[in-house]
Amino acid sequence: MILIKNGIVLTMTDEKLGQSKDGRLAGQRLDILCSNGKIEQIAPGIELPESAEAEVLDAAGCMVTPGLIDAHCHVGITEEKKGMEGDDCNENVDPVTPYLRAIDAINTMDAAFDDAVRAGITSLMAGPGSSNVVGGQFVFLKTKGRRIDDLIVCAPAAMKIAFGENPKVNYSGMGKSPVTRMAIAGMLRRELFAAQKYCRERAGGRTAADRVVQSGGVGSDVVCRAEDAPANTAPDFDLEPWVPVFARQIPLKAHVHRVDDIFTAIRIAKEYGLRMTLDHCSEGHLIAEEIAASGFPAIVGPDLSSRSKIEIQNVDFKTSGVLQKAGVMVAICTDHPVSTIQSLPLCAGLAVKAGLPMYAGLEAITCSAAKICGVYDRVGSLERGKDADIAVFTGNPMEVFSQVRYTVIDGRLAYRQDRP
Repeated sequence: MILIKNGIVLTMTDEKLGQSKDGRLAGQRLDILCSNGKIEQIAPGIELPESAEAEVLDAAGCMVTPGLIDAHCHVGITEEKKGMEGDDCNENVDPVTPYLRAIDAINTMDAAFDDAVRAGITSLMAGPGSSNVVGGQFVFLKTKGRRIDDLIVCAPAAMKIAFGENPKVNYSGMGKSPVTRMAIAGMLRRELFAAQKYCRERAGGRTAADRVVQSGGVGSDVVCRAEDAPANTAPDFDLEPWVPVFARQIPLKAHVHRVDDIFTAIRIAKEYGLRMTLDHCSEGHLIAEEIAASGFPAIVGPDLSSRSKIEIQNVDFKTSGVLQKAGVMVAICTDHPVSTIQSLPLCAGLAVKAGLPMYAGLEAITCSAAKICGVYDRVGSLERGKDADIAVFTGNPMEVFSQVRYTVIDGRLAYRQDRP
């Protein structure tokens, strides 16, 4: 049991406790009681009976937020300073690999996990890279622990697909497709066509996506669940990973930078009635209204990196603010190790500096990130019954001089500043 006392609490709930009239951060002085890994109570002046055994954390003068969330990174699957031996991010010999699972490659001993905890980051979305048209399955997990199976919040959490420069460059010298954007789109459509047929047969008729397309909408609600339907065909190892995608339980996670690639991803996702997140979205500020009209959310970043290739020549910290103003739900990511995981709050701060409202900046690494990743029922805000993932900062988390005083994950103290 942990009791956090005297902090200025920003719950990041839909009621927007913590947002002042000018959009800045203005929380309330509250205590938070955590028990059995969950938030049990949030209220001023919580007092425990003398018999209660609880670790009391004094947060006086500090800002208390939900644990921060990185919505797109490669922590543990691309390990730092370990070269090829520690890089399991891209199986770059086959352009279509939906059956690959990040959980089989992520090393929780990667130093980046500890860096995340020390930065107040309590959970993240990690998975394969972008060398393949279909890269495989992402996982959403906590950042403290040794056995990845114990850290999983959602697996699979998304299906990685990639457009543009990376698949083109990877396969250009192999004498095989794809070497053009046409081939990338064509190969993805062919895979989705086969997967849709397979899912229809598995579900005994129509998929959830069929029903959505026929109703004229592409919202994020699950229409039917694959496990609720009779299995009328034998499982196929290559196509079975698509079942939760076509049941609309998890989204496509689309690596897109350029305007044309963003539009191609939207076009294909709508053709098949699938959920999708637009990851990186580097030129999103150039087509913000069109992205808003699509209904798909954006995971922006890594902006804290060099313009190292053609398709990110227009990368800019203003992208998040322009998209948010247009009505797009936005999360901010590091794409670790492209930008280091501990720079996540700094990236949000730089987006605020470039025009994103202050409160929206914190949303982009807490509640909005959780909603986009499909885990808001457990993390992303401070509410009774949710996972006790909490970060205590000496100031505004997005200001460079603010330090992390405490990080709590699943109701256990994962880091405290006064201990080595």
